[in-house]
Amino acid sequence: MNKKVAALVGFWALAGCAELQQVVNQLPQSETIGSPEIAQGLQAALNAGIEKQVSKLAEENGFFGNERVKILLPEELRKVDNTLRDIGLSNLADEGLRILNRAAEDAVKEATPIFVDAVQNITFEDARAILLGADDAATNYLMQNTEQQLYTTFEPVIKESFTTVGADKVWSSLISQYNDLPFTRKVNPDLTDYVTREALEGVYTMIQIEEGNIRNNITSRTTTLLKKVFALQD
Repeated sequence: MNKKVAALVGFWALAGCAELQQVVNQLPQSETIGSPEIAQGLQAALNAGIEKQVSKLAEENGFFGNERVKILLPEELRKVDNTLRDIGLSNLADEGLRILNRAAEDAVKEATPIFVDAVQNITFEDARAILLGADDAATNYLMQNTEQQLYTTFEPVIKESFTTVGADKVWSSLISQYNDLPFTRKVNPDLTDYVTREALEGVYTMIQIEEGNIRNNITSRTTTLLKKVFALQD
């Protein structure tokens, strides 16, 4: 792969930065930006970033141990959590949150093939728009092309996870104890849709973080293609 292609596939590191224009200025004017190699290189970079972040989220505590994406109760139900902790039931409250996050971790295991399909469908026009776009252009592309399918895939997995680990019993116990307290407004939450949407948000959050890291942090440019970009400036 020539230096032109290596420079362009390093979009993560350069798009939106002053260095991008410097690299573009070095490209031979007779060569077009439309080489299929550009999209192929971009696909490789995207797949590497997706694999890194999605695999982390799918691990135990991938959500629960990550404050950036840890799933909490919906705003209107956080009083349940706070009240239980106030009356000495912190362990029960923690277990309730852990189950929500475990369900998300289970669901994210199904995400990688969906992302791979989206990346394989990147056209030259998509690649150029991402390359020359905003700092979150790649994340936005993936969101637009995967969100609905990911929701459809995640929702039944999360529902099954709740059933398998007995989440229905945990939440029934948690909510019933809350509802038994005097002067409380009774609640009866269905959290499957909520956790599904929170899981999606977590996935895109981590992909955007990875995109930002590779764009702006030289230590995150771990592939040969990304390193070649900066060889042009030596």
